[in-house]
Amino acid sequence: MELNQTSPPPTLPVPETGGRDLCTIDVTDMAIDGVTLLICLCGLVGNGAVLWLLGFRIRRNPITVYVLNLAVADFTFLLFMVTSTLLYMVENAFCSSVSLVYLRSLLLLSLFSYNMGLYLLTAISIERCTAILCPRIRRPQHLSAVVCALLWALSIGVIAAVSSLCLLYNHELCRVALISMYVLNFLIFAPPMVISSTILFIKVQCGSQQRQPGRLYIVIFLTVLLFLLFALPLSIWNLLQQISYTVVSSQVVFLLACINSSINPFIYFLVGSCWQHCSLVSLQVAFRRVFEDPKDTTACSNDTTMDTLTPGC
Repeated sequence: MELNQTSPPPTLPVPETGGRDLCTIDVTDMAIDGVTLLICLCGLVGNGAVLWLLGFRIRRNPITVYVLNLAVADFTFLLFMVTSTLLYMVENAFCSSVSLVYLRSLLLLSLFSYNMGLYLLTAISIERCTAILCPRIRRPQHLSAVVCALLWALSIGVIAAVSSLCLLYNHELCRVALISMYVLNFLIFAPPMVISSTILFIKVQCGSQQRQPGRLYIVIFLTVLLFLLFALPLSIWNLLQQISYTVVSSQVVFLLACINSSINPFIYFLVGSCWQHCSLVSLQVAFRRVFEDPKDTTACSNDTTMDTLTPGC
């Protein structure tokens, strides 16, 4: 992922036009970009619904504060990716050129949102793990808001430092800044997220016995798992770019990252609507089942409050 003056933006598959007299269109690339664009648009709708419901329709609690901020991070990432993908598709289709500085700026902003998603998932995993392992510890009332504010400040500081070096200075300093950012992600945030989620999953499974684990813990585990499967390859790919080693196309890893940012709202809905002897319910009811009472670990059939709202459940 080099951001020097002669190479294309590192995280977008911008075609190199030097030495070519005719503009050629790669059908495969255009097809992948089309799928990416469609997924991003669906993700924007889904995350927009999360922002509306958790922001205005569902009572605020410590978990919804984290999820609301995660939806903001995913929404902005998808927005930047839609803009970047459209610019690339237009460039491909009309043989035009887009300012590399503009594309670099968009891609650095997308990394800012991507990092924020990682930081928030780490915070959610650690807090839920602590709550289930040490239930007697009294939690400060505004802890979630303070943690989210600190994480936004950290993410802004990291991307500001990287942007200043990559857009204003030579590529060697940019390389050092990017490697430092990936070290921060891999060594500081990713391991606690994985460890906390694993402990949380094992603890809930062992303690649930004949009951189903709480929907909130299922959501956390699935969200972290899908992040590792779909979003982590982007960081790995970018890190490998620093040593000039490319395994797959950048379009593929960005497609996977867009899937990750788009899929969370559907996880919330599917888990909230239950998967055993239940019919699909409204989006608002499904979200309330997942987020309104984090301590609830009963199955769908025991959810008497929601039974009155949805007879099919």
